Amino acid sequence: MSANPVLFVEYPKCTTCKKAKKWLDEHGVAYTDRHIVEDNPSADELATWQKASGLAVRRFFNTSGILYREMGVKAKLDAGMSDEEAFALLATNGMLVKRPLVIGDDFVLVGFREAAWETHLLG
Repeated sequence: MSANPVLFVEYPKCTTCKKAKKWLDEHGVAYTDRHIVEDNPSADELATWQKASGLAVRRFFNTSGILYREMGVKAKLDAGMSDEEAFALLATNGMLVKRPLVIGDDFVLVGFREAAWETHLLG
């Protein structure tokens, strides 16, 4: 665990993000807050975070979002969208990105899974 604050990327109206932020506050985890729509991650940031997370690119998509369904993203991914195309698409709108994201010095957490957060953030 690092003494540096983690980057907490969220959509403030998202109930999961609210729950995650409350968890951070209750556990005394220092973080820098970033609004995912007002300051959408760039394709380069997303590529770096995806590599650090060890997850597949498709895990960075907000699959329960309206925009994801309206744009037919699952079909595009299933048809063989490249990672570069996926990062470019994610960078167009923060509502496409799974949230919350927590970015530390040597890890990236996607979504709020308390056990993983405890492991990475509480040491």
